[in-house]
Amino acid sequence: MFPWLAHGHIFPYLELARRILKKKNFHIYLCSTAVNFNSINSFIEKNSLQNSIETVEIHLHSDLPPHYHTTKNLPTNLNFTLIKAFQTTKSSFSDIVNTLKPDLVIYDIFQPWAAGIPAVHFAALGAAKMMFFHRQATGCSDCDHFPFPAIYIRPHEKKRMDGVFDFMRTHVFDDDGDVFFVNYKLSSEVVLLKTGRALEGKYIDYVSTACGRKLLPVGPLVTDVCENAEESNSDVMKWLSKKENHSTVYISFGSECFLSEEEINEIAKGLELCDERVNFVWVVRFPVEDKTITIEEALPLGFLDRVKDRGIVVSGWAPQANILAHPSTGAFVCHCGWSSLAMFVDTRMLEEAGACVEVSREGDEVFKGEDIANAIRKVIVEESIGEGLRLRARELGEKMRIEEEQLIDDVAEHLRQLCLRNKGNV
Repeated sequence: MFPWLAHGHIFPYLELARRILKKKNFHIYLCSTAVNFNSINSFIEKNSLQNSIETVEIHLHSDLPPHYHTTKNLPTNLNFTLIKAFQTTKSSFSDIVNTLKPDLVIYDIFQPWAAGIPAVHFAALGAAKMMFFHRQATGCSDCDHFPFPAIYIRPHEKKRMDGVFDFMRTHVFDDDGDVFFVNYKLSSEVVLLKTGRALEGKYIDYVSTACGRKLLPVGPLVTDVCENAEESNSDVMKWLSKKENHSTVYISFGSECFLSEEEINEIAKGLELCDERVNFVWVVRFPVEDKTITIEEALPLGFLDRVKDRGIVVSGWAPQANILAHPSTGAFVCHCGWSSLAMFVDTRMLEEAGACVEVSREGDEVFKGEDIANAIRKVIVEESIGEGLRLRARELGEKMRIEEEQLIDDVAEHLRQLCLRNKGNV
């Protein structure tokens, strides 16, 4: 397994590994840079997978210091630099394959060259997003040409995505016009997607037909609620337990997204504008180079005092799965995506499914506090809207849980057959 160097890609790969190992007797090597090994090994040990998963170090040839050989704590302006540097791992990966002689490679989105032997592409993305990417790659990304009206693109979003595709075409896909779908052509028989038919069935079918590849959804690969006593009894969970059902909004943008001062100020403004009945848990993270900044310094002057009875701000880690599962939590404010790339697609797909409200904004401006407050009030305060969204989210979650076991069965068996065929035993 060879995921991209982002935790939002590495952990879906690890979760997929954990689940298929329950079904079949695979031995898995996971390739990444050394800076990611602590968190990877923590997952392996936590799930008692030391005999089934081994880490293998991949080497970048880059001027980036080793602690930037991951997207975690990477300044936003270096994201494209890391993607370019990642292409230098080709020779290192080739040496690994020649040494280990695996039966199959499962590879990610930014390394089409990894498919030098029988390989399966696993994109830790949803099908609606891949549909959008396909329309973008084939020059059909104008609003009037989308096959599903719920998925549309605004001018500023198209401009941004045009820039992303130009970069990817030049620096990752050797000027191949298919861009991300080069991986589909190289993948052996199937492509794996981090989604399920219960949520994205029509998008899965569209992408499969458009690309001429069978898509195997692996489910959302959501981390289970942790029964660990330390997490269950954390200060956040104790605070949350004192709040009324569905009264609290959880705000987090992932471990690799760092808010600007303006964005922090607007979110704080939005929370202050909310009804007094709206409580919140807000996770704010800072890059490594800004680790001396305190929460008090980052937030507007006096904010913590003004909201102390109904909100807490956490710096760094929080037990997210436990918070989201808690009955006091009624909404989740996030960048809404399997990946932050083209996150507006995931937002609109979930809004179409009846489980999401998109925060409005003008053009490419920062989201404004008034608009953030309006969206939160709809979900937390306006019961007719909020209850409908929560009911739909529960329904979708239950459907996805029901189908997930069969999805993993199908994926594990297909991967086993590919491995055996490559051994020459079938």
